[in-house]
Amino acid sequence: MNILVVRTDKLGDFITALPSMYILKQYNPLNKIIACVAPLNQALALSCDFIDEVIVDDGKSSIFAFAKQLHDAQIDISITLFSNTRVAIAQFLAKIPKRIAPATKIAQIFYTHRVTQRRSEVKMAEFEYNLQLVKTLFRDIHLEYRKPLLEFADARKVYEVFCSNNKIEKEVIAFHIGFGGSSDANWTLDEYEVIIKEVLKQNKYQVVLTFGPDEVNLYEEMQNRFVSMNVVFYLSLDGLIYFAKLISNFKLFVSTSTGTYHLASLVGTATMTFFADSLFASSKRWKSVGDEKIQNNFMIPSDKYLRETLLRDIKQDLVGKI
Repeated sequence: MNILVVRTDKLGDFITALPSMYILKQYNPLNKIIACVAPLNQALALSCDFIDEVIVDDGKSSIFAFAKQLHDAQIDISITLFSNTRVAIAQFLAKIPKRIAPATKIAQIFYTHRVTQRRSEVKMAEFEYNLQLVKTLFRDIHLEYRKPLLEFADARKVYEVFCSNNKIEKEVIAFHIGFGGSSDANWTLDEYEVIIKEVLKQNKYQVVLTFGPDEVNLYEEMQNRFVSMNVVFYLSLDGLIYFAKLISNFKLFVSTSTGTYHLASLVGTATMTFFADSLFASSKRWKSVGDEKIQNNFMIPSDKYLRETLLRDIKQDLVGKI
């Protein structure tokens, strides 16, 4: 059976779809799992041994060209984990016999099976809603999946070369201080500076600051803040897969709730993550797909006093962990 799983939004959102694809493959290894993804997630999808084929929707080609791609894949069933009008109409035009999606938005009229989930109530995490959607297709499917969900045979070698090039001799605590994706809260650069200096004071781990390819200004700003300190700065220009291999070896990955946090959890790295103090942006909704025992989640309050209190607690918590 050819099963299409559609998730064409950002990195973190796509990662929440991966457990669903894994359990579909495990349910019947003869199932051909086809992932429909945005261009930025193509390489990651191709790295997953439980995904057999990847269809990329760049959002720019005509909807008819997109529909032809889907039609040519000879899909039996599609499961759209997050829908929009474009992907809904394309599947309709591709004449996919069974099309499953959440019963939300006007796009639902183009699906043959609509499932009411009410995700806005946040009764479970995003990836758990995705798993429940798959269960509507196979009632007896097991929802358990391996953790970490993604491993690379050469990840240790990549890390060793990185350590050699940067004269790193201790385990790494990484900070990704960028602010993007669907994250709604983060510490200021001044607050991050306080937290990072607390780790440096312990002199037990190597601090690495990581930055996305579009964060050159932030990369330079943080270098100016830590002149003559033992901090390694890494601007990620080597691609997403290299970055995934690298962070899979880190002791701890500290960041706001953005795609890199989900990536770190996907490859089995312990995380310390900051969320907004709202249900929509909370860890209840956006906890990641990795082992929950090594996810350390904190909601940043809007109240100034409570924020200062949490900052103090974060410093103590980090010291306690290291």
